[in-house]
Order: sequence, then C-alpha cells, then structure tokens
Amino acid sequence: MIQYTIEAAQNSKFLTKTIVSTDSSEIAEIAKNLGADVPFMRPAELAQDNSRHIPVIQHALNWLKDNKQETYDYVMILQPTSPLRMASDIDESIAKAVDTGADSVMGVVELVDFSVQKIKKIEYDQLVPLFQDEGRHSAFRQEAIKAYKRNGAIFLTKTDVIMRNDLFGAVSRPLVMPLERSVDINEPFDFELIEFLLSQKKHEDT
Repeated sequence: MIQYTIEAAQNSKFLTKTIVSTDSSEIAEIAKNLGADVPFMRPAELAQDNSRHIPVIQHALNWLKDNKQETYDYVMILQPTSPLRMASDIDESIAKAVDTGADSVMGVVELVDFSVQKIKKIEYDQLVPLFQDEGRHSAFRQEAIKAYKRNGAIFLTKTDVIMRNDLFGAVSRPLVMPLERSVDINEPFDFELIEFLLSQKKHEDT
C-alpha cells in the first residue's frame, strides 16, 4: 500500500520532499526503491501501536533541522492506510492552506444520510439518544444536515503548530474528498474494499 502513497506524493506539484519514517528495514528499502527519502530509522519508542502522529513528526523535523539544516513551513502526513488519495488532493490542500493562511487543512468526507436522530448509544441494553436534548433537533428533521468526518487521507499542518504539540491549530480548514478516495484501512473488510477499488481503477486505466 505504501507504493500508492509515495507515488501520489511524488506526483504532487508542490511537495518538495517525500520522507518515510519507519523502524522497518524492509519498508525502508521498499520506500527507497520507490524514490522516497529514508534519512533515518524511526526510534523504537515512536514505533509502537499506540504511537501518536505528533511525536513522530516532531522527531523527523528535529532530525532534518539538526542533521540537514532543513526547515519547512508546512508538513503533510500521508498515511499509507489511505492509498486512494491522489496528487491533486495533495496539491489542492496545499493551495488552500497557502491561499487562506490556515494553520491546517484536513481531508474530510461527507457522512451519508446523516441525522442527529439516528445517532444512539446503548445503556443497559437499551438504545437512548446520544444527545440528551434530542427534541431540540426535531425542527431539523426535514432538513438535510451536512456533516463531515476526517478521512485520514490528508493532514497538512504548519510546522510551528506541530512543534507546539498541536495537529490542527486555531484555524483548520477542510478538504472535502469523495467517498471513493476516503477509504481508510482499519479492518480486513477495508483492505478487501481497497483491493477491489484499485483493481477497478487499473481496469479503467487500461
């Protein structure tokens, strides 16, 4: 899956460097063969299942500054678990950040058929409203409410915001992406869906 992410980054008009942070020598070799930079190996303490984005990015930025004297205005996180994003998505998010001065731009996807009334929680084996004052929302039942969630495909943040242990900053803007490019691999079913969509894309390209 990492191949699709690296290729999208390399096809971007605006990204100046593609760096892969990993603790795996096998992944590092694959990334290098695909043309990405792997200037360091990720420390073991930052390669755990519960490792968070910010310390990993801070480590990369500090390493580049200390060893290469390189600094950057923005940093983009491209997770290999979102292989369907395109270079155009990357470039659109960068253009939006630069044009608006946003602290961050996040890839999002619209929640289909979203309704406050449909959102429930389970308490003592009973369905109850997630929002206690659900009646307050009854006036909106006949209205289409557009809601969005982060899709994991694009995380673009100012470097100084990241260094303050913040991924979003004061002004975070959306890059609305279509559902077919917003699949994030979290479960085996997601992987099978990705394989199907990629096979369809290859068929369309031939």
